[in-house]
Amino acid sequence: MKILSNADVAALLPMAEAIEVVDAVMRVVSAGGAQLPLRHAVPVGGRNMMGVMSGALETPHCYGVKLLSLFPDNPARGLSGHRGALVLFEPETGGAVAMMDAGLLTAIRTAAASAVATRALARPDATRLTIIGTGEQAEHHLEAMLSVRPVRALHVVGRRAEKTAEFARHAAARYPALTITHGIDVQEGVRGADILCTVTSSATPVVMGDWLEEGQHLNVVGASIPVKREIDDKAVLRAQVYTDYRPSFFAQAGEIVEMIKAGTLDEAHLKAEIGEVLAGQAPGRQQREAITLYRSLGVTAQDLAAAQHVLTRAIEDGRGQDVHF
Repeated sequence: MKILSNADVAALLPMAEAIEVVDAVMRVVSAGGAQLPLRHAVPVGGRNMMGVMSGALETPHCYGVKLLSLFPDNPARGLSGHRGALVLFEPETGGAVAMMDAGLLTAIRTAAASAVATRALARPDATRLTIIGTGEQAEHHLEAMLSVRPVRALHVVGRRAEKTAEFARHAAARYPALTITHGIDVQEGVRGADILCTVTSSATPVVMGDWLEEGQHLNVVGASIPVKREIDDKAVLRAQVYTDYRPSFFAQAGEIVEMIKAGTLDEAHLKAEIGEVLAGQAPGRQQREAITLYRSLGVTAQDLAAAQHVLTRAIEDGRGQDVHF
């Protein structure tokens, strides 16, 4: 078995490669080439949870399980809010062939999934990006959006002015060609944006449908369990909605679960899985003025494909620690 650290994952899963890995596996998911039980969340004290995600893929042929601790107060300690491990198995004999850091892998594949959706749904000339949230996912989403659209201006919105300004300074140092502004007013951040990424841990809506403008594309990412939501009902109703995986969408997207239960939304409002759009089986953006929304829940298929990519590259490059059980 190969043991691969955070540093190994960082070196072996650059964003450009992660985007293509996720693009390919989402086509597999929508073609029925994956077994994906819904995420199981276990409370472990206070706001903390452990997520258990398992699955199997036909292409690449592998299966595995991800165990991820979700500790929202960790960033205040200088730690990632997502910590854990992914174990990858080979399908010939069922042996475990790799274990790797799951925190960074999750962050990269999540941002890569938003990039895949943005590449498929956002207007090609989208240049103005707003990121709502200032944590680890915000950093990776910035890199991901810059990889697929000609972004020239970034506006960052956060709850705390000091942390938001710090994020903006860091982004300016890394991407000096960007025009960067920041603030704590979400509505101001929505105004004039071409692409919006919500990457918060909010349990209540931070983006309102009344604020949205024609032609915008939204990646709604931060709320991955039914008790959380980042957008209000009107945002859902105004948008052409896409997702990664239908079963997750209808069981775990808080706003969708609530709206269907209330009778204000039916399942037909979902346009398609993103894999169906990528494969040409469903349309993406059909009008320049349309508002498109990608509701990301995160599926194990993305983790497995990314992990298999990391393992393949680790073998090629001789990285990681070999351990015999």
